[in-house]
Amino acid sequence: MAATDRSREERERQVAAAAARYDETGDKRRSVERQQDAGVTFPDSQEALAARTARLLERHAVPAAMVVEAVRAEPLAAPAAYERILGVSKDLQAWSFLPRGARAARTIGRISVRENGRELPIGTGFLVSPSLLMTNHHVLTDADAARQCFVEFDAQVTVDNTPQPPTRLELDPDGFFVADARLDFALVLVAPGPDLRPPGETFGWNRLSVQTGKLVIGEPVNVIGHPMGRLKEIAVRDNMLQVRLDDFLHYKTDTEPGNSGSPVFNDQWEVVALHHSGVPRTDEQGRVLRRDGQVWQPGDGDDAIDWVSNEGVRISSILKHLAALPLPLTSRQQALLAEMGPESGLRLAQPTAAAVAAATPAATPAATAAVAASRTGVEKAAARAGLRARGGAFGGNRHLVFLHGRSQEGREPEKLRREWAGGLNQGLVRAGLPPVDPEDVWFPYYGDRLVQALTAHEAVPRIVEAPTATAAEVVAPVTPTARAVYEEIVGEAATKWNMPHESQLATERIGLGDVVGALQRRLSWLAARSDLDAWAIALVFRDVAAYLDDGRIRDEVLGCVLETMPDAGEVVLVSHSLGTVVGLDLATRLSPGVNVVHLTTAGSPLGLDSVFSRLLVGGPKRPDIVADWLNVWCPTDAVAIGCPLGDDWADGLSDLAVINARDRAHSIVEYLAHAEVARSIGSHLGG
Repeated sequence: MAATDRSREERERQVAAAAARYDETGDKRRSVERQQDAGVTFPDSQEALAARTARLLERHAVPAAMVVEAVRAEPLAAPAAYERILGVSKDLQAWSFLPRGARAARTIGRISVRENGRELPIGTGFLVSPSLLMTNHHVLTDADAARQCFVEFDAQVTVDNTPQPPTRLELDPDGFFVADARLDFALVLVAPGPDLRPPGETFGWNRLSVQTGKLVIGEPVNVIGHPMGRLKEIAVRDNMLQVRLDDFLHYKTDTEPGNSGSPVFNDQWEVVALHHSGVPRTDEQGRVLRRDGQVWQPGDGDDAIDWVSNEGVRISSILKHLAALPLPLTSRQQALLAEMGPESGLRLAQPTAAAVAAATPAATPAATAAVAASRTGVEKAAARAGLRARGGAFGGNRHLVFLHGRSQEGREPEKLRREWAGGLNQGLVRAGLPPVDPEDVWFPYYGDRLVQALTAHEAVPRIVEAPTATAAEVVAPVTPTARAVYEEIVGEAATKWNMPHESQLATERIGLGDVVGALQRRLSWLAARSDLDAWAIALVFRDVAAYLDDGRIRDEVLGCVLETMPDAGEVVLVSHSLGTVVGLDLATRLSPGVNVVHLTTAGSPLGLDSVFSRLLVGGPKRPDIVADWLNVWCPTDAVAIGCPLGDDWADGLSDLAVINARDRAHSIVEYLAHAEVARSIGSHLGG
């Protein structure tokens, strides 16, 4: 059977199933309509309204000034306050709504099939990772059908309404293909183009989220796709969510055949559903009706059907299905799923240390580092040395020092120094200050020595082979005391981020069921509310715990850093992540002729009592040697969850909150590129 025939038959089955679900939810829909007629704008549960409001506020999707203005005029109960805030979100869109929509549109492509010498458009798809495309199962029914298809990006008109030349890419179902008929989705690998880059690096991709709070009944939705195979079109805002089922959403919007596989967005351009079917009006026998009330016949064409609604598959349901895929998946397939991002919950689909170790270069750095640092076979190679600044920099008596964090083993110190300087120079230019030359910077390097010390620390090799192994167990320290510190840090961080009691977390387990222990649930909670994945968080906290627990590791790291530190003069010290902990300890061991005229800590865990109580300085107090201190943190950086520091630390400390790019919340380059951060550093370099 031809691919188009299989697609048509499967689509007809999906239309019938959607119509049946629509009829079954008639009472719920009529209840929503009655509430709306009575003036209730968002006829949803209080829990749903609360979750939606929290997501909007946490992601700065509603300007804080507008929120205050909306709720301060009169005392409001919680539901009324939620509705006010949601009303602001619905009615007032920032200018960024349009360019963000244009950015989202670039991720969407037209899928066509080669059949009998012709190329026929059959649906829409959209990128959900650098390399994976999502569409409907009824568009790509199996791997054989996908092999006959290709996808075109930028199949659209320009701002002058002239057709834009599209970019055609092949599908690679042999590399990755997963589909499910009930949820009507397919996920397929897109082959790189002539430039050998993953398509997402050119067109971008959508970060999917398994979390709740993305949409409530009464809010508008936006659909972008290729109806009837035409150039890209958009149905924006004149539509709304009607009914939410366990796995499906019903909404009103203008869509046509060919929109199958389109993303359904909320007003923040987050994907809330995979559009898969219109909902036709049917008679008592379940037969599809035409607009004139007569029974529809296949020869009448889709245009004659009386469409009454649309149905999409909830993205959270698809992600939970992917998280529960039966093993075995190859390491490459796991790596491709992991690239879908921290909120997808699929970083936790990597089941074993061995599987992560086998990941290809496309695997996430955090996953690869998880096994590199679990070290069942790390060879003790000669450690790379740090870099000294050239003489005479900054007047000769003032020194700029960069102190890195964990996961730098195997890296070239010179390259790292250039990366840090590049980020700082971005910020300095924005601040109107002169850039620095990387060769004028001291760069102590302890990455290799840290891994070697950790290897000796965990003298008993450990491989976790359980099929349900998660980041918490693969990464956890072996020694009992270090594990206790690690669990204390993770637990305190989750508590500071308002993690509810364990009994309330059923919906937060992201498809992992009851097999997930309390430690992993805490990591999952942190990952779901930040722009870091569970692996990245676990690895940082693991190494912080090992450093704080074992005096030999601490001495090894501090000794290594002191090998490449000035022994006299004034120091401007810029530290990151684990390096902020090392930096505070370092202040107790610097030469008497050294004064720290400025300290910057970025992405720091120093706000956690479980961390600062174990420092050599003896608790949360600024060392006397440090004259000026700026702590910079990002609210979506889970490593900095204890920030701001000012509430716990003694005087002389300034806190600065910044917003880093998604998926780079913990990046030192992102931190340094902010003008306020760079200005604080640069203003101390003049001597």
